[in-house]
Amino acid sequence: MSTQNFPLPDVGEGLTEAEIVAWKVAPGDRVAINDVICEIETAKSLVELPSPHAGVVGELLVDEGATVEVGTPIITFVTDPAAGSGTGSVAPGTVATAEAPAPDEGGGSVLVGYGSGSGATSRRKRPAERPVRSSVGVIAKPPIRKLARDLGVDLTSVTLTGADGEVTRDDVMKHASQASVFRNIETPEWGSVREETVPAPQAPSGLARGLAPVRPSAAGDDRTESIPVKGVRKATSSAMVQSAYSAPHVTVWKEIDATRTMELVKRLKASPDYADIKVSPLLIMARAVIWAVRRTPMVNAAWIDTEAGAEIAVRHYVNLGIAAATPRGLLVPNIKDAQDLSMKDLARALNRLTLTAREGKTPPADQQNGTITITNIGVFGMDAGTPIINPGEAGIVAMGTISQKPWVVDGEVRPRWVTTVAGSFDHRVIDGDGMSRFIADVASILEEPALLVD
Repeated sequence: MSTQNFPLPDVGEGLTEAEIVAWKVAPGDRVAINDVICEIETAKSLVELPSPHAGVVGELLVDEGATVEVGTPIITFVTDPAAGSGTGSVAPGTVATAEAPAPDEGGGSVLVGYGSGSGATSRRKRPAERPVRSSVGVIAKPPIRKLARDLGVDLTSVTLTGADGEVTRDDVMKHASQASVFRNIETPEWGSVREETVPAPQAPSGLARGLAPVRPSAAGDDRTESIPVKGVRKATSSAMVQSAYSAPHVTVWKEIDATRTMELVKRLKASPDYADIKVSPLLIMARAVIWAVRRTPMVNAAWIDTEAGAEIAVRHYVNLGIAAATPRGLLVPNIKDAQDLSMKDLARALNRLTLTAREGKTPPADQQNGTITITNIGVFGMDAGTPIINPGEAGIVAMGTISQKPWVVDGEVRPRWVTTVAGSFDHRVIDGDGMSRFIADVASILEEPALLVD
């Protein structure tokens, strides 16, 4: 028997530090390879760490709530080197072992099934990710296994398309969609019930999970408290400061008669084809943005600084970001290649994105490589705003609350459903006339969604 330390690994996103949110094991517990040992919170997501060893838990070296750097030992395992490695069966009384993560050039460690990050602040190189094979023979990387567990998908029943015979994220999502995982989600009528943020689960200390403990700012001073800035809040603040002080922001907005959008939403809710899908005006807004991007592609571009000089990358695809208020803070997951989705598929993608974000389970990959973002401030009762552009993008659209107001129609004042759409843009990439045309196009769809037929 031998004792091995397991250092905090880089889970494949250029991780430099993470907080131990909750231990899922205790000293003396027997674990198998890939059993979840703890949850960690990085700057982007809440991640479950699987065990790299089969054996018995020796000691938990880090307390819950502590933030440690990558490479810091967090747990010990008692293993039997003679027992071999892998996830197959073992003889009674023996303990199977796995190949321990080997430290690389920077002194960090790589978790089984993950690669180390390659960000600018990372000290490690990123090897190719290695799929992990379970005892039933299905090959899937740990994040894909976690996604399948979250969606209730049996990996053995998934039709796989991976080049090396492994299950991909799209495979899991397609299976979940076909199985109508989100059937019977009730959609309230617009105006009577607002979307709400799910409160964070309570940690043993009574503090909401994902929030750092609050401490007095000075000895004996109980009137002022200080909250450490870390995790999602730290990443968000850094990104917003970078964006605000590097991209010249300009905002334009337009008030819109969205009555026909509300009528379409009502019809879709009543349609049997959308019986298992939550439908809201955000769906029409998303379609409008995708449609308008095609007519003004520069709003979907990005400013890139290179050694040879600056250039503008024009993307001929839309990874549509949706700003989401979650128990862990502001996240902006995006729907990849949204331009290829039908109305119904886009509605399903929005459902999955929203539910996953509210549960605090948005994977890092879903928050990367966005091209344009929508922020729905209307759910908070706000009419309009001047949103800050997401780094790496040139435009963001804010949708205000939709409420009944007096509106002049054919010379008569009538009650109509009215909203305001605002758009902030990077003036290095797109000029005011282009962004104005873009917002006007979005407005035209919300005023007359039948234009989407084209």
